Parts: sequence; C-alpha cells; structure tokens
Amino acid sequence: MALRRRQPAPPRPRTDRSRFAGNAEPESMDRLWTPWRFTYVSRAEPQSPCIFCDKAAAASDAESFVVYRGRHSFVLLNIFPYNNGHMMIAPYEHAATLGETSRDALQEIIELTRLAEKHLLAIYKPLGINIGMNIGECAGAGVAGHIHMHVLPRWPGDAGFMTTVSETRVIPEDLRVSWEKLRAAFQGS
Repeated sequence: MALRRRQPAPPRPRTDRSRFAGNAEPESMDRLWTPWRFTYVSRAEPQSPCIFCDKAAAASDAESFVVYRGRHSFVLLNIFPYNNGHMMIAPYEHAATLGETSRDALQEIIELTRLAEKHLLAIYKPLGINIGMNIGECAGAGVAGHIHMHVLPRWPGDAGFMTTVSETRVIPEDLRVSWEKLRAAFQGS
C-alpha cells in the first residue's frame, strides 16, 4: 500500500489593501463589535518591559485584574483570554525560569494553581482545565522574562467556527464580571 502525501492547504486569500486610500475600507472587511474593549484601547500607554512586574506594583487590583495577592505570588486574569476565567499566576520576583525562582514562590504558585482549579470548577463548571507554563520565547511565552502559570477552563467546542475560520475568539463574559466572581471565590478561600 503506497502512502499518500498530504497536500498543503491553499494560501489564504489576501485583500489588496494598496487600492484603498484615506478612510476607505475594503468592502469585505468583517467587524466584531466589542464595545467593552474601548476602555482598554483608549487608555493604552507604551508597554513597560514586564507586565507582571507592573501588575504586581499596581495600586488598583480591580483596574489591573489582580484576583488575589499571596505572600510570594499573585493571581490575575489574562486580559486577552482564551476562555472566560483564564487566569495566570506569577511570582512577585522577576524570574525567567523555574531555577531562578525562589522555593517559597514556586510552592505558592502550585498552591494557588490548585485553588484556581477549585474555583474554576465551582464557578464555570468546565469539563476540562488547561494548566501550564511556557518558559522562554521559543516555547511560546508571551512574556519570556517573567514566569507565569496559565490556568483556564475548557469545554467541548470552545474553539468553534469563529476561531478556526475567522481567527477570532468570542469571549461572552466581561472581564470585570469574571474578576468579581473569581475575586470573591479567592477571598473566601
């Protein structure tokens, strides 16, 4: 029996934007209305080198979406979540690898990961949970210089047609609502 080679997918059609001038937009442009993001984009400032150090030092937990503060690490919402309830747990110390991180911070990260799992199961009732770290840029870390644990709920079909066809994530719950639910759960722990 001969093996068949899988044919590569055809290239995605690209809009020739060079023919649009001024404020004109291509007729085929899709729009996904997300009015809650206006607050975020209208206050956008130049990024500092480390968002986790900035979030740890932030004066307002509500504005920075910090859900819980431990002694050595903290829990915050991912502001670009994969799903509702997508949390990250990071040490206060700026460390790029597990080897650079203190034993106390590592222990607390795991304890907070366990609490995050418990609260996600109780609040969102997912059928699965992803837990993991990407250490280093080549491993997919968005912030390669500061380790952080991702904890996020999963459901069958949560990567629906919008994700696969339109490369668009649909997040039905406002981040503030997620923050309030998870903050209350962690405060009650």
